[in-house]
Amino acid sequence: MFTGNENQQISLTAASALTANYRSNQIGIGFILGQYFSKDSLNSVLNQETCVGVRIYYGLDADNTTPKLVVVGVDAYENDLVSGVVLDYGALCPPHCGNSNSLNS
Repeated sequence: MFTGNENQQISLTAASALTANYRSNQIGIGFILGQYFSKDSLNSVLNQETCVGVRIYYGLDADNTTPKLVVVGVDAYENDLVSGVVLDYGALCPPHCGNSNSLNS
């Protein structure tokens, strides 16, 4: 059962190692590093009545060329809130990556 209070933070060093490993092993499908989702969009998911967190699914666009993330709220019983707000259309990085840092370069 989820509570919404699970601590899932990691250090920047650990996060950088994960993204560096991804970048060094990325082959084939479009080289997407991440996606940006606005605070308002994420809050629209998180503010649903029974939402205690989010689940992020990996997906591909209709042409099977660009990786995409799908964000959905999750309730305490680990169920996706599929009748609520579901997000996609996050701004892809690249090209929307901001300054180079240890997570994206």
